[in-house]
Amino acid sequence: MQISRYSAPEFDPYGEARQTESDDGWRAPVATGPLESVVALPGSKSLTNRELVLAALADGPSTLHAPLWSRDSELMLEGLRALGTRFERMPGTGGFGDDVRVIPAGELLGSTTIDCGLAGTVMRFLPPVAALALGPTTFDGDEGARRRPMGGSILGLRALGVDLDDDGRGALPFTVHGTGRVVGGAIEVDASASSQFVSGLLLSAARFDDGLDLRHSGERLPSLPHIEMTIATLRTRGVDVTSPEPGRWLVAPGPIAAVDVAIEPDLSNAAPFLVAALVAGGHVTVTGWPAQTTQVGAQLADLLPRFGARVSLDGDRLTVRAPERTTEGGRGIRGVDLDLSEAGELVPNLVALAAFADGPSTFTGIGHIRHHETDRLAGLVAELNGLGGAVTELDDGLRIEPAPLTGGPWRAYADHRMATTGAIVGLAVPGVVVDDIGSTSKTLPQFTKLWEQMLA
Repeated sequence: MQISRYSAPEFDPYGEARQTESDDGWRAPVATGPLESVVALPGSKSLTNRELVLAALADGPSTLHAPLWSRDSELMLEGLRALGTRFERMPGTGGFGDDVRVIPAGELLGSTTIDCGLAGTVMRFLPPVAALALGPTTFDGDEGARRRPMGGSILGLRALGVDLDDDGRGALPFTVHGTGRVVGGAIEVDASASSQFVSGLLLSAARFDDGLDLRHSGERLPSLPHIEMTIATLRTRGVDVTSPEPGRWLVAPGPIAAVDVAIEPDLSNAAPFLVAALVAGGHVTVTGWPAQTTQVGAQLADLLPRFGARVSLDGDRLTVRAPERTTEGGRGIRGVDLDLSEAGELVPNLVALAAFADGPSTFTGIGHIRHHETDRLAGLVAELNGLGGAVTELDDGLRIEPAPLTGGPWRAYADHRMATTGAIVGLAVPGVVVDDIGSTSKTLPQFTKLWEQMLA
């Protein structure tokens, strides 16, 4: 099966896109029978990139065991290397690549350019680090990255007294003029567009002279579990961080401890495999499921039963079994009404699941995913309806009416979640061709291999 790579497509709000290259694409394999599969996944992108930042700011060397090696994590590693951090790769034991030892710079140095690609964690976590470096650091990325909101990061840094030049765009590209220190103190940031604005400031805040007193000023805060993940990683490294009230976080100044950490498997990347069990029938087991975690993907254990799945956890093995088929030709998948404001990254795969339900579904609280790698709401409407679906875009969500689907092209819009969603649809619909399955390298370079093994 061919894996193609595309540059980011141009995208308009109604789902029209133009690829800069043409290719036959990747023909999604059809499930020929119920699944009986066990899947092991590489490390969490969200945890890997947070731990890379903290290790680079720590008071000594740290080792990350079983980190994710993907485009997003490589971009983070290269960005930190540009600021002076050193890395040593060591043989790993998890089967998905090396461990990495992170050696902080004695003094962070700017006078460099950082490529963010399409990685939201890079473009939002590294500017505060660059403010602690000496010299200017320019941030830029893929064409699609220039459309992602950056106002919360830019205005937050300026409120802290950081000199930042963006020519008034409020987006990439921009330059942080680091002076080697940030005073810190009390600021307000509107993080309605992305919780990463909060996480990015919190990760570096212990290195600010006066720490940080950060308030969220917007009406809503999406993806709160990602902020809780950030707080947990800080506390593991001895940082004094509290949240005395909703929407406010206090970080005391002080050292960030050097620790060795094991990165959990990426539970959000488990979503397409677990959803596949419901679409194709049978069961899929994901190994290495943590007993306790701050990952958003852990919500799958509670969300999939709403669709009718049978979910069990045996030690560190989470198994999802398809529901009993209740109607002739149906899959027994129930339609649902869900507020997914805390689980936006799971939405594309769950929309594919809802497309095969026995009744309509409504997902709300997800207006913010218009500003991810692409406008995911518009993209899902365009691609599913292009195959005969009946999906309606709402102010803050989607309405999915099950309808017979036919094969055809599926555009990924350089978005890994859109690409895996096309693969899910292709399990039950012959002839689905994903134009850019290579976009899955952003967080799961092994996707096609694992997908084929699941179906073998």
